[in-house]
Amino acid sequence: MSGRVTIVDYGIGNLLSVSRAFANCGAQIELTSDRQKIDAAERLVLPGVGAFGDCMAALTAAKLSETVFAFARSGRPMIGICVGMQMLFEVGEEFGEHKGLELIAGRVVRIPDTDSRGMPHKIPHIGWTAIESPALADHVDWNASILDEVAPGTAMYFLHSYTASPADARNRIADAKYGGRTVSAVVRAGNLWGTQFHPEKSGPDGLRLLRSFIALKPVQPAG
Repeated sequence: MSGRVTIVDYGIGNLLSVSRAFANCGAQIELTSDRQKIDAAERLVLPGVGAFGDCMAALTAAKLSETVFAFARSGRPMIGICVGMQMLFEVGEEFGEHKGLELIAGRVVRIPDTDSRGMPHKIPHIGWTAIESPALADHVDWNASILDEVAPGTAMYFLHSYTASPADARNRIADAKYGGRTVSAVVRAGNLWGTQFHPEKSGPDGLRLLRSFIALKPVQPAG
């Protein structure tokens, strides 16, 4: 496969910065809202910023929800970034409950307003935070993932108030700590990947992750 990357343009997301980051990694970029082009993509990027419900509404209004869902089921590599990652889940709880793409079982829930000691802390979680392998995660092998060029303890740039809570712990590939509380940093379900942090804003280490995504091969769909 070549280094072709298709970025879903549904009017929301850091489209320019995401495009530039992939271009810096040597990828051939296609930013599009065309359903046929998305359907024919080699690998797909679903960006997102802002509120979960707004992003899902925009994706639906652009008539792209079913197209993105079908691509995800094809076995070809796909990554969601920030709210794009959250949209892979069943439900988001931001400003009420909103249906997601239902590609990964679980919910997107608010980060508590207090730290692990019960002291108030600022929400959203903004800034550089180290990512680590989840505790007791024997299922995780960063060497066989988009994190294969990223060392545990590497800091990535986060900006979010909600965190994904997968129903199956095996979908958690990397976590981060904020105020002593665990937030999902990287998730995976077969060919689907998601980063809560912004790799396009995370310097050289973020670009290493994107290069690893570009190098991914298709995964045989289940069933």
